Formats: sequence, structure tokens, C-alpha cells
Amino acid sequence: MNFNTDKQTVDELNLLGKFRQGSVYHLFNEVKTRGGEQLLDQMFRNPLTDAESINQRSSVFHFFQQSNLSFSFDVQQLNIMREYLDAGTGKNAFAIMCNMFLHKMLSKLTRDGRYRKSVQGLQATIVTLNRCHGMLELLQKLQSPLNERISQLLTLLSDKQLEKLRTTNIYAEIPVTTLAHYDHLLKSRFHTEMEELLQFIFELDLYIAVSNVARKNGFTYAKALLPEKNILKASGLCHPCIDKAVGNDIMMSERLNVIFLTGANMAGKSTLMKSIGIGIYLAHMGFPVAAATFEFSVREGMYSSINVSDNIGLGYSHFYAEVVRVKQSADAAASGKRLLLMFDELFKGTNVKDAYDGTLAVTEAFSEYRDCLFIVSTHIIEVGEALKGTENIRFSYMPTVMDGARPKYTYILEEGITEDRQGMLIIRNEGILEMLKS
Repeated sequence: MNFNTDKQTVDELNLLGKFRQGSVYHLFNEVKTRGGEQLLDQMFRNPLTDAESINQRSSVFHFFQQSNLSFSFDVQQLNIMREYLDAGTGKNAFAIMCNMFLHKMLSKLTRDGRYRKSVQGLQATIVTLNRCHGMLELLQKLQSPLNERISQLLTLLSDKQLEKLRTTNIYAEIPVTTLAHYDHLLKSRFHTEMEELLQFIFELDLYIAVSNVARKNGFTYAKALLPEKNILKASGLCHPCIDKAVGNDIMMSERLNVIFLTGANMAGKSTLMKSIGIGIYLAHMGFPVAAATFEFSVREGMYSSINVSDNIGLGYSHFYAEVVRVKQSADAAASGKRLLLMFDELFKGTNVKDAYDGTLAVTEAFSEYRDCLFIVSTHIIEVGEALKGTENIRFSYMPTVMDGARPKYTYILEEGITEDRQGMLIIRNEGILEMLKS
């Protein structure tokens, strides 16, 4: 089963983007190898939807975070080994031997570099296999969650021929016959095993990189629960890409599956919603989250409507684009899937009366889907008063504290409905009216 989301949600939460400053991907992208980066990309694009698999992956990251291991492999040697193994020469040992003699002769007569590359490739492989063996022995002593796989790889490296290869002196000249023998051994008999070994090294790169980010930022690991529990419970949850972000406590359940969020502009409503969305997404990946604690029932997907814009190409106004987005979310909720749906400032592209009626009607309708979790924010606090009879809605707000005539924001979630109305105050503070009059 896939975790369902769409481009708009991914963009609004700034989840992907290798070179995009401030993206969640960029935050975790401290891997050293190309293979590690490919794994990171795969995990970001394919969140898990099974509680056991999520918790198992989290336990691996947690182990590496506690172990504080470093990636001891030489990246350049890994690249040379990768290129060496990819340059297959077939399965005929005699043909490999003949080619090797030919390449050596050509290297002396011309500038042919194939023989030299073969020597360097084998040397890099020997160095990598020895470092891998050392890392595997260390991981075995530390009783990692990967013990079964570690034992298999240690058994592989204990093969007599591979043991003999690992003891080869890379600083002495390697005979052509020996070079040809190991070329055939590694690329034919042990081809699949070498691929598995490289894959494990790339995974180590990823585990160590991600756990280092978690340690450096004080992140923790989520506990995945069965979908039926319909719980989202977090303490100290904040946005992972904001320095010194303020943490908040979140509690949602089947009994209270809707958060109705109010607060002034700049009070932090959008950032809070993004923090929740990012936390849920990372938790489904088994990655560390920016929270003190985090428990969640596995979702089947997530959709957000935070930064909806008009679509000139389709002829959509801002308001119609909002309506289309709500319709898409309604279709997803009506499909029976367990989702997290977030709406920031519903229908802000129309007049206040229609926005009030629309926000009230949509929130009431969405609240009927008890298997989903909803977060709805609005400026129109009167909607909250009209919804107070709905038993499964939790009313929360982001407060504004006045410092004289200047509003300040705590960014700390509180229970209830805000009474803050500082719009005109901010306009006056900025001196706009005086500027226009002058």
C-alpha cells in the first residue's frame, strides 16, 4: 500500500528538493555517497504504511544515533570499486586472462589505461572489503538491529578466496594471472554478493548521516501505532528547518479528530500546520522527527491546502482554486482512506459572508469522517462559535500578546478560540494611513 499525497502537499511542506535551501530533504542530505543519496531519495518518495516496518526502520536509525559511528569508507575508493565492478568482462576465465595480458602489453606500448584501471579497481575493492569487514565486526559486537544481515555478510567475507584477496598487499605489484583470477572471481562468481555488499555500505552511509542530523538537532523517533487507533499525539513538536523553533503539544484521536485553529496573521498557524504535516511524513518514513515525543496511527495519505494560488493556465481564480482543492480533499476523504487533511484559511479568496458559510459547512461535513484527522484554520472566529456544538472538534489558537501598541507572538498553542483582532492595529503601526494622507 502506498502513502497517498500529491505535488501540492509536497511543495507546500517543502519536503523535496536536493538543492532547495530550507527543504526537509536538504536538511537530511548529509550522505557522502551517490548510492546513499539514491536511497535517501527513494525513502523520501516512498513513505511506509506498515507500523511494524516503520518502527523497525526507526530502531535502526536510533541504534546508529546512540552508537555515534562515523562513515569510515573512502568515497573515492568506493567510486573506483563501483566502476571496476560495472566494467564486466564476461564469465570466461581464459578470455579474461588473455585480455589482461593484452591490456598490460598495450599499456607499455601506448597510452592505453585499461590495465591500470583494472589494477586500481582491484586495489580499491581490497581496501573497501577490509574496511567493510572491520565495520561488520564492530556492528556485530554492538548488537545492532541488523545482526542477521551482518552475520550473512561476515560469512561471505570469510570465504577462503575472499579472505585471501583481502590479505593481498596492494602496494606490491600484482601478477597478471592473479589480477585476472580475481577479476573473474569478483565479476562472475561473486557478482551478486558484491552488489549486496555495496548496497549495505550505501545503507550505512544513509543510517549514519540521518542519525547524525537527529543527534545534532535533538530529534527523536516516532512510535507507529495500528491505523485503527486513529491517534496523533506529540509533545514539543516543531518545524525541523526553523532554528530555535517553538515546540507545541498536539493531541488528536477518533473522539477529537478535528482541530479548529484560530489566531492572528503571523501568529504561527501555517507554521504549526506545516510542522504537523512534516512530522507525519517523516514519521511514516521511519525518520527522526522534530519533537520530544511522537506517537501516531499509520495514515494512508496526507493532503494540505496551505498556499493555494490561482491558475492562469486553467483560468482559475484564487477562490475557485481553493474550491477545487477542497473538492479533491473531499474525494480523498470519501474514499474511506485514513488521511490527514489540513486547510489553512479556507476560502480566503472570497467575501467574508461566503467564507464564513463555506468554512462552517465544510468543517462540519469533514468532521463526520471519524477515520480521518483534520486541521482547519481561519481568521473568521465566528465560525468557531457556530461549531461549539460539534463534539469531536478541539478548539485551539495561537495567541497574540500586546507589548504596548505592538503585537508579539508566543507561537505556543492554547485551548479555545482567539479573540485577537489586530489587523487595523498593525496597519496603523506601519503608518500607512498617515502616509496616504500626507
